[in-house]
Amino acid sequence: MRKLLIFAAFSAMMLVPSQALASSHHPTGEFAQFAECPLNTPAVEFCIYSESNGGFFEMGAKTVPLENPVILQGGLEVAGGGVTPFVAAENGETLSKTPQPVPGGLLGIVAPEWWPQWLQSWFNEGINNGLTGVTATVEVAGSPSNIKVNTTNLLLEKGTALSLPAKIKLSNSLLGSNCYIGSNSSPIVIDFTSGETAPPPPNEPIHGSKGTLEFGGGGAILTLSGGALVNNSFAAPGAHGCGGLFSFFIDPLVNSLVGLPSPAGTNTAVLEGKLQTAARSGVEASEE
Repeated sequence: MRKLLIFAAFSAMMLVPSQALASSHHPTGEFAQFAECPLNTPAVEFCIYSESNGGFFEMGAKTVPLENPVILQGGLEVAGGGVTPFVAAENGETLSKTPQPVPGGLLGIVAPEWWPQWLQSWFNEGINNGLTGVTATVEVAGSPSNIKVNTTNLLLEKGTALSLPAKIKLSNSLLGSNCYIGSNSSPIVIDFTSGETAPPPPNEPIHGSKGTLEFGGGGAILTLSGGALVNNSFAAPGAHGCGGLFSFFIDPLVNSLVGLPSPAGTNTAVLEGKLQTAARSGVEASEE
């Protein structure tokens, strides 16, 4: 019975009448948030907009709460088995680069004695002058087309609902502009589920939730609110590129502070919030 209800929900969205491809996108009303849906890609049949306004990332010795909303947006093609190929947002801002404060930052950190004296002085002077705040920003690693969405798993609360290839940028005046955990070539792949995880020890299983399902926009918008996507099975590599030319010295310090690299079974990611999909025909019909 449950499977029939889910099939009916997505079938209802497919029955919204088709409209001509729009050359510019200015959806209105309930569809306004889908302005960056890649409607110029003919294969896109659904638009997606997700706002995570809660949850956290825990890697090694650091837990970073999501204090600022993170937006994931783009389009979905239709394929078999519930897998829907992902298409990047029209303006390229598929995953918002939203900095999150890292609790504690570099507060209380002292340069190691094995560093050259001049580098110790430069670093410690920066810390003493208050340059301790650090932010962490989750970014898509590589092409957004590597993002995978499985709407069937999401609704059934089993398997992978969202596979996100990620890299995390650590920002601070002393860390420079290229301090990352993960990279485009070696991403942190986080397979989020709305169901139960099966991590290696010492982590124990945790359970997500699809949230509450509602329809809007004359049946063209499906909204899942109050849900949670979770994963505590991924591994996190060491940081790299921290401190620019001085990364040879600063990378090990950052890794020691954060507790990296961190093996599978010792990290956790939780995204809480709202996810919406809309039939492209409904989005196009709402345009001004």
